[in-house]
Amino acid sequence: MSTSRYRAFVAVAHHGSLSAGARALGLSQPTVSTQIAALEQQSRVELFHRRGYRMSLTQAGTRLLPLAQKLLSLESEAAFFLRDAGELNQGELQIGAVGPFHVIEMVAAYRARHPGMKLSIRMGNSQQVLQDLENYSTDVAVLAGLHDKPGLLAREYACHPIILFAHVDHPFARRASVALQELHGQPLILREQGSTTRSALEAVLAAAHVQPVTTLEIGSREAIREAVARGLGLGVVCEAEFVPDPRFRPVRIAGDPASTTTYVYCMRERGDSLLVRSFMDALQERVGDPRI
Repeated sequence: MSTSRYRAFVAVAHHGSLSAGARALGLSQPTVSTQIAALEQQSRVELFHRRGYRMSLTQAGTRLLPLAQKLLSLESEAAFFLRDAGELNQGELQIGAVGPFHVIEMVAAYRARHPGMKLSIRMGNSQQVLQDLENYSTDVAVLAGLHDKPGLLAREYACHPIILFAHVDHPFARRASVALQELHGQPLILREQGSTTRSALEAVLAAAHVQPVTTLEIGSREAIREAVARGLGLGVVCEAEFVPDPRFRPVRIAGDPASTTTYVYCMRERGDSLLVRSFMDALQERVGDPRI
C-alpha cells in the first residue's frame, strides 16, 4: 500500500479537515479525499467521523495514527539511509523555527560537522512549526517554551532572561535595571496572546500583584520596536532577541524573575534516527551539555 495514503491520513488527523490537510501537504483537496477514501475502502474500516467540513478520528483512526506516524518515520529514515549509505555526506535536514535567533547558530554548528548536507528552515508561529513537525514536513523544530505532547521529544538548548527596552527619553532608559514592582501602572507593548515571552512575564507580574497598563498588542517584533521608538510604551523581549538601536535602551528587571527557554523538538519515535541524532549531536558539541 502506498505511504501517500498514510501521509494524507496523518495530515487530516492533525488538521481536522480535508482542506487544511491538503494545504499542509501541498496537494489538492480531491487528491487527499481520494487517498483517505481508498485507505478506508481497502481496510474496510471507518477512520474519520465527518461533521460538515470537520473530520475527527474514530476509535480505529485513533489507534492507527501512531502506527501511521511510525511508518512515515521509517520511510523517511530508509530514504535518507539509501541516499547516503548512512554517512551524512549528502541529503537534507529540514528545520522548523519561530524565529532566526538560535536556529542560525545551530545551522552553523551542524554545517561545520556535515558540510555536504543541505539544510532548509521553515519559519512560522509555534502552532505551525509544531504541525509541520507532526506532519513530517520537518525533521526538528526550534521553539521557545515547553510544549508537553506525548508524541514529542524536547531537548533544552538555552535559557535567557526577559528584559525591557525603553525609548531613550523614558526615565527607565537611564537605569541598568528596575524592580518588578516599578512596572505597576507602566504602559507595556506586548506581543499577541500566546507569545511565550508575554506569558512568562505576565505570570511573574500576576504572582507579584503588579499590574502594568497594556494598551497596545502587536503581532510583530519589528512593529513593537517602532512603537517603543516612538515613545508609546516599554517593550518586552528575550535578552537573546534584543537588537541594539540608538533610539532605545535595554533595561533589566532586577533579579531576572522571568525567562524563556529554547527547546529543540523531534518526534519521539525519531529520537534515535540517524538524521535527527546527527543534529542533536552537533548541538551537544556546541554547548557541551549532555542533555542535548
